[in-house]
Amino acid sequence: MRRLPIYFLVDISESMIGEPIDQVQEGISTIVRELKKDPYSLETVWISVVGFAGEAEVITPLQDIISFYPPKIPVGSGTSLAKGLFKVMDCIDKDIVKTTYDRKGDWKPLVFLFTDGVPTDDAQIAIEKWNKNYHGKPNTIAISIGENTNYRLLGSLSDNVLLFNNNSENSYKEFFKWVTDSIKTTSQSVTEANKEGINLSKIDHSILEKVDPEALQKFPDNNFVVLNGKCSESKKPYLIKYKKAFTDSGIAGMQTRYYRLEGTYKIDDASYYRLSSAQKSSQKISVEELHGAPSCPHCANPIALATCSCGGIHCLKGEGYNECPWCGTGDHYGFSSEGFDINRTLG
Repeated sequence: MRRLPIYFLVDISESMIGEPIDQVQEGISTIVRELKKDPYSLETVWISVVGFAGEAEVITPLQDIISFYPPKIPVGSGTSLAKGLFKVMDCIDKDIVKTTYDRKGDWKPLVFLFTDGVPTDDAQIAIEKWNKNYHGKPNTIAISIGENTNYRLLGSLSDNVLLFNNNSENSYKEFFKWVTDSIKTTSQSVTEANKEGINLSKIDHSILEKVDPEALQKFPDNNFVVLNGKCSESKKPYLIKYKKAFTDSGIAGMQTRYYRLEGTYKIDDASYYRLSSAQKSSQKISVEELHGAPSCPHCANPIALATCSCGGIHCLKGEGYNECPWCGTGDHYGFSSEGFDINRTLG
């Protein structure tokens, strides 16, 4: 039986922490659950999940949907689209059975690229390799989660660039239903009509809209601030995520930018550093721009935004002696009424 390989190439950078990564994980579970009920998909569909942050890795190798168990999706620092593309090209080379004189190979793969930001590295070499050797080999659908991606860059990879608008409570549910329906119709088409190509399901324009990659795009800068902290009690890492917001400046027609706390999240130590870029971030943010006081997600210390002279962010019970879990230095900690800069991640 000829296979229809599906690759989910997922941005797992820090800005995806929280609702986006949870919804992608739940969405992949839903897709697989629904495909298991579809006879055409059962016959043909095989799925792989590839993640990219500062590094890229195959989270789930290509396998049939009966054997597929939805993975726990990790996060890392950075957004290396180049490494994600190189990784999925390696998978295509390794996985796909080619047609020969005496054997029918696999159907043309589908690649669903999910990303919510712009690359933190130069993706040009990877894009050139993609367009020279892989353009047209898979059917590629590039999906921008929110408006913070580079549409023109995505348009250099695919003719199908879509913007997912998370504008309602059920939007993620409807979005992944669309992905599922598109896979089902493509699977039916290759099985019944022996026809290559992708059949995208009808788009609900309140959830998804097709993007013109050449249209003028206004980049909102610095939409998220993500901080990497460490628990003083357990030494385990966590992320603190802030989202850009605006408030009245007091001057007519002008607004002031600030970042509102979205949440603090436990992260897996091993996978986070394995997937993070080796490039050290030198970016900083003033604490005066951050609104919201997070607590530690590991030990519930009320302060998760203390910092040591080494620059490491960590939690505190309150004023007094504490040892930095990053460098081991012990010192007396107190509150400051003055603004200061702290380290932020690549996002």
